[in-house]
Order: sequence, then C-alpha cells, then structure tokens
Amino acid sequence: MTLQLDKLIHDLRGDLVRAEPLARLTWLRVGGPADWLFTPADIADLQNFLRQCPADIPVMALGAGSNTLVRDGGVDGVVIHLGKHLNTIRHEGEILVAQAGCADAEVARYAARHALTGLEFMVTIPGTIGGGLVMNAGCYGTEFRDVLINAYGLARDGTEFEVSAEKLQMAYRHTIVPEGWIFTHASFAVQPGDSQTIRARMKEMIAARADSQPVGVRTGGSTFANPDGTKAWQEIDAAGCRGWQRGDASISDKHCNFLINKGGARAQDLEQLGEDVRDAVEAKSGIRLRWEIRRIGRKGGEDASI
Repeated sequence: MTLQLDKLIHDLRGDLVRAEPLARLTWLRVGGPADWLFTPADIADLQNFLRQCPADIPVMALGAGSNTLVRDGGVDGVVIHLGKHLNTIRHEGEILVAQAGCADAEVARYAARHALTGLEFMVTIPGTIGGGLVMNAGCYGTEFRDVLINAYGLARDGTEFEVSAEKLQMAYRHTIVPEGWIFTHASFAVQPGDSQTIRARMKEMIAARADSQPVGVRTGGSTFANPDGTKAWQEIDAAGCRGWQRGDASISDKHCNFLINKGGARAQDLEQLGEDVRDAVEAKSGIRLRWEIRRIGRKGGEDASI
C-alpha cells in the first residue's frame, strides 16, 4: 500500500507502523507483513484512528494471534493490535468487565482472585476476549454466549455500539459480526464463589488440557470445528491423518486436530496440510470440516491457488 497513512491521520498516541511483520504476533509464527500495523494506546485512541482512516482501507483486529494463520503474502490495509494496551479488567458486584485485549486466562485468574465463579473455563482458552467474542470461544461445556451480558465496540467509522449476546446470534464457534466492527470490551455475569474451589477447578482444566493437547509448541489451537454429532479429531484420525507432514508443518500425534509449526513451516505449508486433511476426511466420511483457525491475508508463493 503506497498511501502515506501516517500523513493522513493525526494526534495518535499509539504506534502506526508501515510494513510490519505479523509472524511474531501469532502463535504459529508464520505469515507476511501488514501494510500497516496500528497499536492503539486505548479505546479513545482507536476511535480517533477509525474516524480519520479512509473508508476504502481495510481494517481488522488482532489479539493474541492464537487462532490466526497469517498468509505469506501479508495483509491488506491496517491490522489493529489490541493485545498490548487494551487489557484492563474490573468488576462491580456480579458483573465483570474486560477489555478486548485481555488474555482469556488472565480474566479467569482475576475472577478467581476476587472469589468470582463462572469464568473458570476461560483459563484454558489460548486467546483474548476480543477473539473469544468473534468466535464464541468455549470449552468444558461453557461458551462465551453462556456468560456474556453485553459486548461493546466501534464500527468502521468510529461509531460506538453496544450489543447483547442474543443480538450477536452466537452459535457453536460462530458469532454474527457486521463487517468493520471491532470489539473493545465486554461485560460478563459472575457469581460469588469460594476462591479455593475456583482455583482447584481451574487446575483440573489446565491438567486435562496438558494431558490431551500439545503444549509448548507452535500451534493455533483447534484447527477445525467439531461437526454435528461427532468430533473433528475422531474424523481426522479415522481418515488416517494423524502425524501427517508437509515440510515443517505437521498434524499433532498427541491431538490430531492441532496443526503444528515444527520450526520452519510457511503459512502455505500449514494451510495446504489443513486442506489435505479436509479432503481426506471428506473422502472417508463425507464430512467437510470447517476451519476454526482464522486464515487472513494474501496468498503468496508457489501454492497461491489454495
């Protein structure tokens, strides 16, 4: 993008950087640069940016990058990185408010410190509140929609919005989000509880994840959403895909619904391996798996036809 965006937008307190690599901001550690990367200092700074940013420039938000695959060609327009500064948590009575850049696990720990129950499931979700809202994240029988009161944010032109979980039409790993919306914070229902009991439950969840999922590796969490009536990993295993590799991209031997970058994988390796798995599962069972990992950006390199 040749547009001198930094010359058009004024009075920003955050950082606006051109051609910034995104691989370092994602768990998979792959992908090309954003045309522009903006890290707002706070919600007001983000609103100021959106009000001035030309409407024809694409804008998207990025939190922890835990379930995001950035393609090798980079990302058009502006990527707004929320995880650095929008990370405040507070509560009043039985309502907890967390900004979109807060790590889900930290929100769960905050609730535990204040003897508030209902958000324990968040401790094992490897992402941020903003990402959890977009995909209705969940585990261990609880999803964001079960505890969300209201979500707040900014439309593409900087206009503020407030919306309930019902209006977002949250479903399994899916939320209806109008184009250009960026979540900034959300309120959740909590109840008084016992800190020791809450912490014990969280420890059980963390241990269960370590037993069943790959940890300490470059992965993006669950790759595919579970189809109706079955589990994605079961279908992948039945199709014989456990341990498959493409370059340094691999399907985890421990949990075959996890893609892993073993060190030198490119985004196209990971995405093509995922597509190979989808094809194999469809050939075996007739089920076409739906990507849970968000894939963004321009395709590049020899496999640009993916």
